[in-house]
Amino acid sequence: MTDYDDERIADLEAALWHDDPHFARGLGKGRPRRPREYRRGRAWLAMLLALAAVVTGVLVPHGLLLAAGLIMAALAVNLLEGNRLRRLRRPRS
Repeated sequence: MTDYDDERIADLEAALWHDDPHFARGLGKGRPRRPREYRRGRAWLAMLLALAAVVTGVLVPHGLLLAAGLIMAALAVNLLEGNRLRRLRRPRS
């Protein structure tokens, strides 16, 4: 490989380490973990808590709890789909 190719690979490796060090460390060990964009455990937990708040707000007629649950659900959807939507947007020229 040429020096230019080596520099490009080194730049890609540095960017990967900067963006997602856990994924890069796993690649080095031969056991990669999912990239950050695909780890959504916290988002699903937020969605579960939001659903619990909505159900509790409906069962116990409490409008504030219901509204808070709906807002939490909207935020959880943003956590679930936020990265995908950012990748689909075209960069401004």
